[in-house]
Parts: sequence; structure tokens; C-alpha cells
Amino acid sequence: MTETAPLLDVDRVRQLFDLRGAYMAHNGGGFAGDPYPLWARLREQAPVHPGTLHELTEGAEEWFFHGLPEPGRPHFTAFTYAACNDVYKNSALFASSAEAVDIGGAASVSNSMLSMGGKQHRRYRALVQPRFTPQAAEWWMRKSIQDTVDALVDHIRPLGRAELNVDFCAAIPVLTITGVFGIPVEQALDVRAAMVDPPKVIEIVAPLVAARREEPRDDLISVLVQSEVADEDGTVHRLSDAEIYSFCLLLLAAGSGTTWKQMGITLTALLQRPDVLQAVREDRSLLRPAIEEALRWQPTDPMFSRWVTEDTDFHGVHLPQGSVVHIALGAANRDPARWERPDEYDIRRPTRPILSFGGGPHICLGMHVARAEMVTGISALLDRLPNLRLDPDAEPPRYVGFYERGATAIPVLFD
Repeated sequence: MTETAPLLDVDRVRQLFDLRGAYMAHNGGGFAGDPYPLWARLREQAPVHPGTLHELTEGAEEWFFHGLPEPGRPHFTAFTYAACNDVYKNSALFASSAEAVDIGGAASVSNSMLSMGGKQHRRYRALVQPRFTPQAAEWWMRKSIQDTVDALVDHIRPLGRAELNVDFCAAIPVLTITGVFGIPVEQALDVRAAMVDPPKVIEIVAPLVAARREEPRDDLISVLVQSEVADEDGTVHRLSDAEIYSFCLLLLAAGSGTTWKQMGITLTALLQRPDVLQAVREDRSLLRPAIEEALRWQPTDPMFSRWVTEDTDFHGVHLPQGSVVHIALGAANRDPARWERPDEYDIRRPTRPILSFGGGPHICLGMHVARAEMVTGISALLDRLPNLRLDPDAEPPRYVGFYERGATAIPVLFD
């Protein structure tokens, strides 16, 4: 079989998708420890603690993530499943942003539905929700996922070895989300690189928005340009360019930045347990439980935040209005009050709801797409790379990162 060219520039992928590199440094990408033992002790001591998650874990280093740094506000972190779930369930008391979203303001993730609440959030989420249901997975498969996975495996199959984080995991989500936006493959990494500078992303999508207004196609931008939303007074209007750009910034950031890490976490968990990997290879019905267990055991984003709208007493702690509550969902997913042997990776444990995709009205819009990407990608590896195994002569993968966790390089061999 002749060797095929990689879909993406491997060196650039490595630069943009290395948790320990400069691109991820602002959210603790260089964190190399295992936070879970300390989180377990904190969870045992109290359901909620004053302080941010990284202050309670690692020290006072300044990191940025959802709800951080927010100087001048009191910060609290919830650790038990019950406390974290209660935050998600009460969206009136625990808001998704500190202030109301100004939809007439500059395009940004903070002006997107991620930060909206109540009726406004429901109206805007409803515009794209139909493309993110379980039933819509076939559209994603047809538009992008299956062709991307097949092309990636076609490239690595003749080589007999691969580094799955770079050669495979990182490429699938970024090519999937840019593909359904109609963004050419050659611009996919430009989008990823530009996520730290939103105006550059808008430069890429603005011509596509203008073109789809003239001639819609079967892609997400066409869905947005044709969508209508009703204001509070009942006035119906098409989305403005700024509103569309905010949608694009949110969906492109979320679509290109999480699933690759979770897929790498799942593959690492399986490859480090050859007996479990073989069981999944022989009985493919175990793949979805293996993915769900990895989501519980090692979620790639172990914390999200909410803003307290009024003074309240909550699980033994007084939360003043305006304070920030950090939902330590990574700790909650290992709460022994809910799971037996919670620190073990066990694909056969009884399934219970987890918090890895959040909860309440802001539950992750793309969770079904993420699951489809992981199932399709891992299935293809098991189908087409016989005797897939970790390279015994290479450094084994480790889990790193703090607010975005993932695996280091995943070097594998196959026959």
C-alpha cells in the first residue's frame, strides 16, 4: 500500500494541540500531578470550600478558565456530586454569566449563548439544537466525521506506528467542526490558532457568512443565516452578522478544543489495560461504556463556573451575591457516595448520570457529536490497525493539564 499525505501539518498540530505548550499555558497545561487524591480529601472534608479549584489544589498561580480569574469576587468550589448537581439544577440562583448578554455588542464567546440565561438562552439555543440531537448524528457522520476518520487511518495504516494524539485524535474534531461550517481543510488549523484572537476567526468566517446569505448550503453557517429569533417584545428578526459570529466563535472553540483530549484519555486508558482493550475489540458493544467511563473517571474539563445571583446558604457555606461557584465536576464524578471504587476505571460498572457534559439548561450542546466522533474514531482504529498496542520503547502516555486535562503523546505500534 502506498503512503498517503497527512491531512494536516503535523508539526503545526503538535504546536497547537500540546497541553504543555505555550498555547495551553494560561489554563494550567503544564500541571503534571494527579489532583484526584487531594480533591478526594477536600470532598471528604466539606461539600463546598472557599477558594478557586487551583488555589485549593496547587497554590495561588494565576490561571484563566471559565469563571477565572474574576478578581474582586469571592470564590467557592463545590466538590461533592450532590452540591455540584444542585448548582447545575438551579440556573436562576447560579447564573451562567455575571452580567446579562449584550447581543448588540461585539462578537465574542462571552456574547454567545454560553453566557445567556433564561428565555434568551432558550431562544438562541433552539436555533442550532436540531443539528446537535442524537438523531442528527447521521448528518455529522455524512458531512464530516466518517470521511475524516477514514482519511486519517488511510494515512497511518501503512506506517506500522503512529502517535495517536497528533496523527489522529487532534485532527478529528477540528476537521469535523470546520467541515460542517464549510471551512476548507487548509484553513482548519488557522481557525484553531486564531481562537486566542477572535477577530482573526471572524476574518475567516465573514466571507462564508456573506456567501451563505446569498446562496445557502447544507452547513451550519447556512442554518445560522436562515434562522429567525423572536425578541422579548415578539419582534422576529434574522440573526445579525455579530450574532452569527458569536455563534461561530463558541461552536468552533468548543468543537475543536475538547473531544480530541477526551478521545486521547479514553485511548490511553484502554491501551494501558490490554485485557480491557481486547474485550472492547471482541465485543464492540463495550466501546460506548468504555467512553462513558473515561468521561466519568477523567473528564477533560474538570471544572466550570456559575455566578451567584442572591445571598444564599448552600451545603453549609454562605454564598454572597456576586460570588463565583466553581463546579469541580471531576471530583463530583468520583464521589464514593455515588459510585463504588470511584477511582478505578471500570467499563462494566453500572451506568449512572455523570456531570462531564455539565447539566441543566446549559448541558453541552455538542455532547452527542463528541460521542459520535469518539465511537467512530476508536472503532476505526480497532477495525483497521491489527494488534494495536503501546510502543514499549517509547515514553508511556501520562495525564497532564489542570483546567484542560489530556494525555501526552500516545505512541503505538500495529501489524
